Amino acid sequence: MILKNEFVHWFRSSSPYIHAHRNKTFVIGFGGEAVLADDFNHHVHDFALLNSLGIRLVLVHGIRPQIDQRLRLLGCVPKFHNNLRITDEPALQCVKEAAGLVRVEIEALLSLGLANSPMAGAKVKVASGNFVTAKPQGIIAGVDYGNTGEVRRIDSTAIHQLLDHDNVVLISPIGYSPTGEVFNLSYEQVATSVAIALKAEKLVLLTEQDCPVSEPGGEIPQMTTAEACTFLEQHPDLPESTSRPLKAAIQSCEAGIDRVHLLNRTRDGALLLELFTRDGEGTLISSTPYEELRPATLNDIGGIIELIKPLEQEGTLAKRGREKIEMEITDYLVIERDGLIIGCVALHANLLRKIGAIACLAVHPDYRRSARGGRLLDYAQRRAKQLHLQRLYVLSTQTSHWFLERGFTAMDADGLPEPLKDLYRPERKSKVFYKNID
Repeated sequence: MILKNEFVHWFRSSSPYIHAHRNKTFVIGFGGEAVLADDFNHHVHDFALLNSLGIRLVLVHGIRPQIDQRLRLLGCVPKFHNNLRITDEPALQCVKEAAGLVRVEIEALLSLGLANSPMAGAKVKVASGNFVTAKPQGIIAGVDYGNTGEVRRIDSTAIHQLLDHDNVVLISPIGYSPTGEVFNLSYEQVATSVAIALKAEKLVLLTEQDCPVSEPGGEIPQMTTAEACTFLEQHPDLPESTSRPLKAAIQSCEAGIDRVHLLNRTRDGALLLELFTRDGEGTLISSTPYEELRPATLNDIGGIIELIKPLEQEGTLAKRGREKIEMEITDYLVIERDGLIIGCVALHANLLRKIGAIACLAVHPDYRRSARGGRLLDYAQRRAKQLHLQRLYVLSTQTSHWFLERGFTAMDADGLPEPLKDLYRPERKSKVFYKNID
C-alpha cells in the first residue's frame, strides 16, 4: 500500500510538468557510447514516453566509437588533433557507414511495439533527412582536417513540418554542402545548432559521467551561464567529455535556449527524473537562476494559496481569502523554483507610522531546513529598511523560538500599535514579537 501511495504522490506531483511540457520542443543529444550500451533500450523507451506525452522530440545521436571500430577493422588508426577528428577518405567512408547503421538501429528500437513491453502500442513515427548544411573545418595551423566540418545552417522549417505531424525527428552528426560533399560533425554542435534554430524550450545532453562536478566530487545541480564560464576557467584541464557539453550548454543559453540539462546517461531514469520532478537529476544550465526570490505578482496568487492552505488548515497560519491576498499582493515576496512557488512572506508596511508587520511566512514542506525561511525574512527586513521603517512586528503561534533566534523580542499584545491591532485575533492566542530596524 505504501508503494501505491508513493506512486500516486509522484504521479500527482509530475502532473504540472506533464502539462507544461506538452507541445514543447525538446532536443536530446547523446553520444555513440550510449547507443552501444546494454541499457540503451531504456533510453529509447523514455524517448517514446516523452513522445506519447505530446512533447515535440528531436534526437541527435553521436557515432564516435562506431567510427573508431570501423577504422580499426580496416587496419587504420583513428587520427585526431586538438581532440578533433581528422576525417580523411578512409575515415569518411567509416563515418557514412556508422551514421547509417546507428540511425537504422535507433529507428528499429523506436518501432518496437511488442505486447507486455514499455513500447507496447507506442506507434512512434520516426523521420530523418538532410537537415544540416555544413562547411569544412579547413586547414588550421597547418593541419588539414579533411571532411571534418562545422554546422553552417539548419533547415528548421523542414524539421518543424515533421514535428507538426507528430514525428520524432532523428538527426545524425553529418552535414552536406551545396556541392554534395559530406562532412563529419560533432553531435554536440549539431544538437546545439538544432536547438537554437528551432528555438527549442529545452536542450538535453546525455553525458558519460556527472557533468560538471564540484571539488569535493559532488554533482552541481544548477549553474548559470556565468557560473559555468567561471567553472571552465577555473578547471582548464577538464576532459573533453565534460568540457564539450558544458560549452554547448553555454552557447545554447546565450543564443536564447531557456534551459540546458546535462544528464549522466548511466543513471537509469535520469531523463524522466529531470523533466518530471521538482529537484531533477543532473545539472541544469540557464541564463538566469533556477530558483529566484522576488516580489510577487498577480500571477503568483494561485501558487501562494496552494502553499499556505495546508498551514491554514493546521492552524499555523491565520486564514486569509483570495481577495485579501489579491488586494495585498504588492506586500508579498515569493521564492519561485522551476515555476513552483515554494516560499512566501508578506511585509505589510505603514509608511506614516514607520512600522511594518511580517505575515504569511511559509515554506513548502519539501524545502524546509534549508535556510529559505531565513532568506525570506532577510529579504523582508531589507525591504523594510528601504521603506525607512523603524520597527517590525510579527505574530506567531508555533515558531516563537525561530523569531527569537533572529533578533526579535517578545512583547505583550496590548502593546501593538493601533494600526496593527486588527491583525491580532484573541482566539489564536498568538505571541507577539518586535524588532527594531537599524
